[in-house]
Amino acid sequence: MEKTIIDFSSADEMGKWEIINDAVMGGISSSRISAGENNAALFEGDVSLENYGGFTSMRTQIRDFDLAGSIGLLIRVKGDSKNYRLRFRTGDEYEGIAYQAHFSTESNQWITARLPFDGFQPVFRGMIVKDAPPLNISAVRRVGFMIADKQEGPFRLEIGWVKAYS
Repeated sequence: MEKTIIDFSSADEMGKWEIINDAVMGGISSSRISAGENNAALFEGDVSLENYGGFTSMRTQIRDFDLAGSIGLLIRVKGDSKNYRLRFRTGDEYEGIAYQAHFSTESNQWITARLPFDGFQPVFRGMIVKDAPPLNISAVRRVGFMIADKQEGPFRLEIGWVKAYS
């Protein structure tokens, strides 16, 4: 069974996202989110490793995601052959532990990636947190996408939707 939790064909969904780049730590990477083709969001920009940077991300504003009873997420994306991360935050604070799973894209091809919740790892500022509590899917308050891992240069990721599956 599947349940849509993020659908960019909804006119108001685009306004519920924010950009967080490595400028928060002195980097100069840049990104933006805009309406893509076919009711998708377009997350694009440039990752720079200068000034100890190297990441850019987009994430939802705080809201409740009803993931209880689900065992993972499906994401419909069209990418550029780079690797990305899908991230969760369970608290309302700006920073803190995030739970993330990696996914790969194919150049200019729509794919559906399956990300089971038991594959998400707790991280803080890029480092795995070994003593973090397990992911509580009932407490997810933010969903985000990130590009990092020294993937310098331009990137482009279109996101059609995110669905929970059980």
